[in-house]
Amino acid sequence: MTVRRTVLGRPLRGVAFDVAVAALVVLVSLAAAVNQPGGWAATAVGVGMAVALLFRRTHPGVVTVAVAALALIQVVARWGPLIYDVAVLIALYSVVKYGRRLRDGVLAGAVAAVGVLLAAAQTPNVIQWWVTALWYALVTGAVWLVALNVRTRRLYVLSLEERAATLEREREAESRAAVAEERTRIARELHDVVAHSMAVMIVQADGARFMLDSDPAQARTAVKVVADTGRQALEEMRRLVGVLRDAGPTGGEADAAGLAVAADPEHRRLALAELPDLLARFVDAGLHVRSTATGTPPTLPPGLELTVYRVVQEALTNALKHAGVGASVEVVLSYTVEAVVVRVVDDGRGRPLVSPAPPGGHGLLGMRERVTVYDGSLTAGPRPTGGWQVEVRLPLPSEPATEVIAA
Repeated sequence: MTVRRTVLGRPLRGVAFDVAVAALVVLVSLAAAVNQPGGWAATAVGVGMAVALLFRRTHPGVVTVAVAALALIQVVARWGPLIYDVAVLIALYSVVKYGRRLRDGVLAGAVAAVGVLLAAAQTPNVIQWWVTALWYALVTGAVWLVALNVRTRRLYVLSLEERAATLEREREAESRAAVAEERTRIARELHDVVAHSMAVMIVQADGARFMLDSDPAQARTAVKVVADTGRQALEEMRRLVGVLRDAGPTGGEADAAGLAVAADPEHRRLALAELPDLLARFVDAGLHVRSTATGTPPTLPPGLELTVYRVVQEALTNALKHAGVGASVEVVLSYTVEAVVVRVVDDGRGRPLVSPAPPGGHGLLGMRERVTVYDGSLTAGPRPTGGWQVEVRLPLPSEPATEVIAA
């Protein structure tokens, strides 16, 4: 990392250079004090110009006005052009290069042109006037053009630096947004894993406690379901937390790269092929599940496939929590060329729970968020004949899409 030393907010190198330039003007003024017209008074004017040049970078317009005023004193006093008048050229160069607006440099150039005419007017004859005016005009014009070229290059470099800084900020913002999006997806998956698994475990544990004396065999089965569900939930949580741990504690591109591990094809991703296992777990939990599918299953994008899986999981979890053990549930997947329709219906006739289902939760809200990502629709509510119905319609993409998901 490069450390830039500053003096009053200005780079040390620039301050040292300006001090050296001012000192040179002062030395030239003092060296010619005895022999130059005006003597020590003219020298004082030169020293005033030198002092003004110390601020040529921070206040170029004010410095130019001060130097021009001192030069006007020199002209009025008819001391003629003196060697320290190089300060006029330095001030002109500074206002063109460092001026906030180019208009200041143009005005300074016009004032310098008038100064050239006034200086040339002090020559004794016409021929010498033309030669002097032409020489001063060439030197002044060359300084102005050089300053304009340096100004243009300086502004160009500043624009490149600003653009690079803007792009860097945009990259950091995009990285943070990517990290936030991936963490949101992982949080959603954690909710699915924890909430659904815990709901099954609570229902089964309550059932086992209720049947422990009357039906020990059924109670042992329920306890086994609790253990199996807990192991699977723990495995899923370890995998998701491992993704977060790999991302590291800091944000930025490293986090985005770490979170992208979840999209690695070698990591297991929930898919429709695992739906039978999901349904079997709910059958073991006590639901009577019947599954049917119509149409030819198309090749779905991974994110859409995961959404279908999670919708079925959430709907079955709600059925187990609210309809109770022993309820009959029908899961229907309809595939068309335009959409995938998921319909989960329960009859609401299961055994009452030993303890009421926990209030609140984000199941339907989470489903709606997932469905909205794919411009789908969600309908959920009680049926007139009893029970509950969830129906989701997910439009299929017109072209195959490549997605990065956190499964």
